[in-house]
Amino acid sequence: MKVTDRWYSNRMGSDITVARWGTFGAPVLVFPTAGGDAEEVERHKLVAHLQPLIDAGRAKIYSCDSVAGRALMDQDASSQQRFLLFNRFEQAIAEEVIPAIHTDCGGPLPVVVAGSSIGAFNSLAMICRYPHLISAAVCMSGTYRIEKFAGAGYTDDLYFASPLHFLPGLGGPALEMLRRRLVILASGSGQWEDIGESWAAANLLGSKGIPNRVDDWGPDYDHDWPTWWRMLPTYLDDILP
Repeated sequence: MKVTDRWYSNRMGSDITVARWGTFGAPVLVFPTAGGDAEEVERHKLVAHLQPLIDAGRAKIYSCDSVAGRALMDQDASSQQRFLLFNRFEQAIAEEVIPAIHTDCGGPLPVVVAGSSIGAFNSLAMICRYPHLISAAVCMSGTYRIEKFAGAGYTDDLYFASPLHFLPGLGGPALEMLRRRLVILASGSGQWEDIGESWAAANLLGSKGIPNRVDDWGPDYDHDWPTWWRMLPTYLDDILP
């Protein structure tokens, strides 16, 4: 059973849609690829591959519109505007979407985040920025340097939105909490994949004492949905109670 909710976000200056599949289980927020909407994961059959976890009452799958990802595709927007949207999108997830998930679950349960491509960036950014809300991140076929897509220039919004920028200076209670979380960086080495992105992120996480691992699924796995059909059910089966 699918349930959808939609509201206007003042932070984003646009509507946000959140879809849910399942009734019981741990909340898992799956971010779409760039430009995707809340139902992309269903259209591309990822939800179908997660159905055993849903039917077993182990997972409630949520997804939301990739508002920031769409900014990457807007050739008329400046880099400053794109970085601003990424920063505000992350704030909206933490302050609007996750509270809505908590309400739906009947309490503030820790959320697992997951995503592929730009969704992997969203997942890494959310767990690093809001470790008090996120228990684990499954980052698949990730691209973690958004500035190479969003345009040249450096802004405060880029700093706060991008873990590769803010993690080197992170310390205190936030870092201590993050050191009790888990980040999985999975990638194939087939067509359109760049596992070097995962290793660069892992090296930074490791330098800060943040638990992580890189899994190379090999040359038979391309940057495409069939790869993520295999990856995400495997990792969630391992992570979830």
